[in-house]
Amino acid sequence: MVAGATGWAGSALTRGIAGADDLELVGAVSRSHAGKRLGDVVGSAGLDIEISGSTTDALATKPDVFVEYTHPSVALGNVLAALEAGAHVVVGTSGLGDDDFEAIGRLANDKGLGVLACGNFSITAVLMMKFSEMAARWVRSWEVIDYASAGKVDAPSGTARELAGRLEEVGRPELVVPIGDTQGEIAARGADFGGTQVHSVRLPSFVISIESLFGQEDERLSIRHDSGNSATPYVAGGLLAVRHVGELVGLHRGLDTVMDLG
Repeated sequence: MVAGATGWAGSALTRGIAGADDLELVGAVSRSHAGKRLGDVVGSAGLDIEISGSTTDALATKPDVFVEYTHPSVALGNVLAALEAGAHVVVGTSGLGDDDFEAIGRLANDKGLGVLACGNFSITAVLMMKFSEMAARWVRSWEVIDYASAGKVDAPSGTARELAGRLEEVGRPELVVPIGDTQGEIAARGADFGGTQVHSVRLPSFVISIESLFGQEDERLSIRHDSGNSATPYVAGGLLAVRHVGELVGLHRGLDTVMDLG
């Protein structure tokens, strides 16, 4: 089942599930479209499901996998409720913090269920993060720029948080001038996420873009992912996560958990 089934990304995923021979959508949540037929809302004739107005109601269908694609303010409660109901969970909502994921991980382990939290389901975004990890092992100074639409309420994005977490596992970047020694407005140097300075840009015309900048003397490397206006790039990754999350136990971060990247 999908919570946020009529949203920009959620509706694309529900149509993808409808077209998959090996998956069946048994529930959908959307407060703004409660009581309506899902297929009528998302434009798919094969989705003859009544939309629930709450996660609690929808979980009565006993899904094997629950997909969280709603809003940061309710995501934690939805994920914990799904785990309590015995469902594996795929998290696509951004804005959850480390404390949230700690709580999710504890409950997932207690229940023997898998949670796969993905900052981005786009294959090219996942590759961008993987390549950035590789670069950080060789170029020891970097920063991250997180671009999104003017209406995105959380900062940084889930993609940027995931990227910073991956870079933190490699190590902290080298700084010529420590952030605390900055003269002027320290906030202009961005927010510190595990040692990585992350700068969030929110402007019209962006959807989601993420860029890691690496530099050393007389050379610079930029690794960047840009998404387009549709949610199509996220469907293949979302379906991959849904198909494989049941093989996991506990909390796992990143779509590449279930990808064979060598």
